[in-house]
Formats: sequence, structure tokens, C-alpha cells
Amino acid sequence: MTRATDRTAARRLDAGRTYLLLMVLAALFAGPFLWLVLAALKEQSEWVAIPVHLLPETPRWSNFTDALTQINFLAHMGNSLFLSATYAVLVTFSSAAVGFGFARLRGPGKRLLFVVLLATMMLPTILTLIPTYVLYSRLGLVDTYWPWVLWGLAASPYLVFLFRQFFAAIPKDLEDAAIIDGCGYGRIFWRIFLPLSRPVLLTSLLLSFTWMWGDYLAPSLLLDIDHTTLSVAITQSYRNPHGDYLPTVQAAAAVLYVVPVMLIFLFTQRYFVRSVATSGMKG
Repeated sequence: MTRATDRTAARRLDAGRTYLLLMVLAALFAGPFLWLVLAALKEQSEWVAIPVHLLPETPRWSNFTDALTQINFLAHMGNSLFLSATYAVLVTFSSAAVGFGFARLRGPGKRLLFVVLLATMMLPTILTLIPTYVLYSRLGLVDTYWPWVLWGLAASPYLVFLFRQFFAAIPKDLEDAAIIDGCGYGRIFWRIFLPLSRPVLLTSLLLSFTWMWGDYLAPSLLLDIDHTTLSVAITQSYRNPHGDYLPTVQAAAAVLYVVPVMLIFLFTQRYFVRSVATSGMKG
């Protein structure tokens, strides 16, 4: 009894330490967002006041109203939503198709090609941004949304890896039974493998939507101010009559910009965790 009691007490102590560590980490991760919210509620004079006060003296909720009215906030949000959703849908299905090919099809050089695909993840995006701009400029695609369509159709190496790992874990007997029934690989992918990959599909949509929603470099380089995304509009707008930036209004706009993605993640986090767990089931 004594040993069992000691083991139980030790497990409770370990669980308490784990929860404490998780609470500390959660506070660290949530800290920047809380600071942003507090900054959005301050007066402009409080932003430059010395010493700096963490809490606003009187919450200024009108900063959020100014963030919505000083620019065409909803139009820029619509641009971001359209580009993010279009890219997310296209890149999810193109990555799923490529991942299915790497997982279930046979061909010479498949392993080498997969290694080359994964190696492209090591390239920083900034290295390919200027050549991409030159290419799209010569094709006449600058100030259009076609670059995002082409990026979506080109698939994502990371998402291809996720789908490949998931599809490789599906028993081969299921595939063989479908082939005996007369299904080709196209129907096997569309009717069997794709419905089974719902957790990975939702995770891919979430990740790709978030990538594009938070992208700043590509829209600022390829789109004019009227057709650009919300991230670019926030950084280039919100000035007083003297031309000075209004940081508290920008902070309020940033809060409104971040909230939709946070809500999407809160509703889909269980699928995200499940797909990450299944992606390492089979190499």
C-alpha cells in the first residue's frame, strides 16, 4: 500500500508540474496578443507616454470604430478572404493528388523525386520572390489574382508530405479490392482515399488559409493598394492629417485582423492534432 500510495503521489506531482509548465507556456504565447489588445484600447498620447503604462487609463473603444471606417476595411478583408480561400482549396486538392501519387503509385525515380520535393522546403521564400515577380511581370499577371491560383495548383511540399504519410498508412487491401471491382486510380483517389483523409484535408485547409491570410510580401509586391490584402492595407494606412501613423488604431485593426483566424483554429484544432498524429504512422 505504501508503494502504491507513493507512486500515486508521484504521478500527481508530475501531472501538477506538467500543468504548471503548460500554463506558463500558454501565458507566454498569449502575451503578445494581450499586449496588442491593450495597445488597441489606449489613447494616442498614452502610446508615447513615459513611463509606459501597461493598462490604458480609460479604454478607448472608438479605436476599433476608426479601424473599420478610416479605410475600406471590409473590401480589403474580402480580398484577403478570396485569395486565402482560393489558394487553400486549390493547394489542398493539388497536394492531396501529389501525395496520393507518392504514396500509392509506382514509378522510376519516385523516391529521389520525393526527396527533391522535400528539399525545396529548405529554400526561404524570399529567395524566390524576386524571380517570381519577374516571371509574373513578363506574363502580365501583376496586379491580378492569377499568381495565387498558380501557386495553389502547384501544390505545397509540406502538405504533400502530410498527405503522403496519411495515404501510405491506409491498408493496401482496400486499394486491391477497389482495383478488383474495376476502379482506376483516379476513382480510388476520389471515392476512397480522399473521403478517408478528412482530418488531413481540414488541417491542410486551415494551414494554407492561415499562410495566405498572414502573407505580406507577395501582396505588397504583386498587387496595387486598391486590390491588396488586409495585412498590407493595415501597414500602409491609418494616418492623421499630418501624415503620422496612428499606432493605436493600427493595433485595433490588427486585433480585428487576427481574430478570424483564431476562431477558425479554435473550432478545428482537434482535426489538426489528429492529422499531425497520423502523419507519422508510416514512412
